[in-house]
Amino acid sequence: MKIAALVSGGVDSSVALRRLVDDGHEVTAFYLKIWLEEEFAFLGECPWEEDLSFARQVCDAVGVELKVISLQKAYWDRVVSHTVQELKAGRTPSPDILCNQRVKFGAFVDHIDDSFAKIATGHYARVCEKDGLYWLEKGIDPIKDQTYFLSHLSQKQLSRCLFPIGDFPKAEVRDMAELYNLPNKARKDSQGICFLGKIKYSDFVRCHLGEKIGDIIDEDTDKTIGQHKGYWFHTIGQRKGLGLGGGPWFVVRKEVENNRIYVSRRLKESPNISRFTVSPIHWLAEGRMDDLTVKIRHGEATLPCEISEKDGYPLVQMEEGDAGVAPGQYAVFYQGQTCLGGATIHAPVYDPR
Repeated sequence: MKIAALVSGGVDSSVALRRLVDDGHEVTAFYLKIWLEEEFAFLGECPWEEDLSFARQVCDAVGVELKVISLQKAYWDRVVSHTVQELKAGRTPSPDILCNQRVKFGAFVDHIDDSFAKIATGHYARVCEKDGLYWLEKGIDPIKDQTYFLSHLSQKQLSRCLFPIGDFPKAEVRDMAELYNLPNKARKDSQGICFLGKIKYSDFVRCHLGEKIGDIIDEDTDKTIGQHKGYWFHTIGQRKGLGLGGGPWFVVRKEVENNRIYVSRRLKESPNISRFTVSPIHWLAEGRMDDLTVKIRHGEATLPCEISEKDGYPLVQMEEGDAGVAPGQYAVFYQGQTCLGGATIHAPVYDPR
């Protein structure tokens, strides 16, 4: 089978590449060059040079051709501009979901020819085919599972996805890197948003939206207790980086028009949301609607939920509340190990006290 493998220079994509080669596939590796490489050069040494160097070393070690593709414009048009607009509107975007949907399995697929039967990545996820439909299943490792970030793919995209390490826990992937003696076997995992690399999220936000001093207000007393540098740096449920004493303090809402953020120490009495409306839900495949669970952020935890309707929007009712339900975030729905799809959170529903 002819496969296009996306490599980043990290351990996960490198082990995935090696497994494909061992299985006898005809593999070409691709490294995606993104627009931030040039734009953020002033922040210091370019981390992508190191990533690309490791990617080249791994490809050389396994005897696979590596092609470098520039997708800066696609990242800006399809992911970054949306992220900036959402932040400016006071919402909390999840650009990694758009990165997978619109770039890695979107613009990249448009760039290569149709002779590649599959697009392989180092995601911790699995795809299975049943009754003519493709289903997205959680990775074996519940902590590393990355289906949340793949929840907006289409059936056509899923049909070409291949995740060679989805059946393995992270520790075993590390062991395989040692066994294969990969050049990057001891390299640490990268953290953060896909298109930022090692650049701090706050630096990215500051570059595009600047700073604007505003008040931090105690939700319970309506008193100003501090200042912040722009509501776009903060999200609902945040409790770190506020610079306030006597906490812990949690961000409970934002007043965009006046550049104010409201905080509370009384988490139980502050908006601890169990209901919220979402945009029309993107379903990966039609399935049953019983025994649903939901994630509102990447992580192991899912909460039982039900979906109904309110004011023309799907309404999600969780079994438990969460202080971090923020407009713009993605709610991703599951049935057991199967990821069913997701939607953008429209608004929390505040129940009368």
